[in-house]
Amino acid sequence: MPADPTAPPVTAFMLVKTTPEWLGMSVGERVHAFTTQVLPVIEARARGVRSRFYDTEFYSARVTDIWVWEADDHDAYRLLVDALRETPFWDRWFDVVELLVGTENGYARTYGLDPVATVAV
Repeated sequence: MPADPTAPPVTAFMLVKTTPEWLGMSVGERVHAFTTQVLPVIEARARGVRSRFYDTEFYSARVTDIWVWEADDHDAYRLLVDALRETPFWDRWFDVVELLVGTENGYARTYGLDPVATVAV
């Protein structure tokens, strides 16, 4: 069943910490591992999911990276997590420290309000 085009996307902030196994690989080995063992599983199992990645290890000892996933709906997000859990990403190369999941401006939709946001000047 296709996603409801009027439903807000689901945004997940996945706070992770690299493991010694991941850090023990060269950069080339990491890229190869991710593109051959993680990406194909995500692409085969999850549709309607986009990602962005942020390095935080130079600011935090507890969390080394924040992976931001935007999914068309909750089912797409669930399929993404199910796919990740079947790869070495989950609890082998990265410890998932916290998952923060929400929808942008949910309060505005709930109360029929215009979203409040700042604009760069």
